[in-house]
Amino acid sequence: MEYDDDARLFNFLTGLVFGAALGAGIALVMAPSSGKKTRKRIQRAADDFRDTATDRWDDLADEVRDRVEEALEGARKRMPS
Repeated sequence: MEYDDDARLFNFLTGLVFGAALGAGIALVMAPSSGKKTRKRIQRAADDFRDTATDRWDDLADEVRDRVEEALEGARKRMPS
């Protein structure tokens, strides 16, 4: 059941990323800084989060593409010529 392990890992990593982003956002808002500095920090954190999410999405898309190709190749091998 390799799929279950992959799904659990994906869910864990997704929760970890979202939890870290939420924690960072709360920490930035609660930290004593000027409004301008806080907005810059939030913007930087949002940019970093977007980049991380984009990278993770690209990795997931590549993994799905690879698995679809494997499934198609397996189906082609089983089909009579």
